[in-house]
Amino acid sequence: MRPRSGLLATSRRTELKRAFFDSAGAGGALFPLGLAFGLLVSQAGLDWWWATIFTAIVYAGSLEFILVGLVVVAAPLSTIALTALVVNVRHVFYALSFPIHRVRSRPARFYSAYALTDEAYAITTGRPGENWTGTRIVGIQLLCQAYWVLGATIGALAGDRLGLHLPGLEFTLTALFVVLAIEAYRARRDMPTAIIALLSGLIALLLSPEHMLPIAMTLLTVGLLARFALRQRRRRGNAADATEHGGTR
Repeated sequence: MRPRSGLLATSRRTELKRAFFDSAGAGGALFPLGLAFGLLVSQAGLDWWWATIFTAIVYAGSLEFILVGLVVVAAPLSTIALTALVVNVRHVFYALSFPIHRVRSRPARFYSAYALTDEAYAITTGRPGENWTGTRIVGIQLLCQAYWVLGATIGALAGDRLGLHLPGLEFTLTALFVVLAIEAYRARRDMPTAIIALLSGLIALLLSPEHMLPIAMTLLTVGLLARFALRQRRRRGNAADATEHGGTR
């Protein structure tokens, strides 16, 4: 018989191989997006290594694009903190269904919570019947971050050494989220959510164009919570009516 340690090592290698194939599709998007982010850092006049720091430590894609502009204008820490909270508050809801309970060791669980991104969430929750192990989940997250950090570093170095300047590059993230929004609507035609998001953006634009994003994200969060509460009330009301009608028969 093979020793237990050998079986564990083989199992770990198998799970890491699965993680590689699981994350390959996301890597095909994260790496070029990282290149764009690195070029944006270079065009903003920051040293190339800022791209590596942002992607390795902050690791919150949409926030990192916003953070470049905030750093360049020397925005107050309170503004940066509020923006980070509003932009990333969605991760609170991700945590409700993300299979972090499969990650056993405490250090790995801390990293898994830190590296809970849109891509990792989509991969692991898109196939609920899959047998996700802790090694596989953390492997997916490590590889996704590696694609992102590597792409950003190469992009920043290329921009710094070659003096590349691509007008309109700051629109990259906006274009990405427009495409994601269209694909999400095509997969689940949830018109009320789309309307809430559109109204949130328009109201924020009218109230304060320079602070549009945090205001819009706050309004969207409030709108979605209100919609959820209304749906729960309707379900309880329907359940009560069904019980009442059933008891009078």
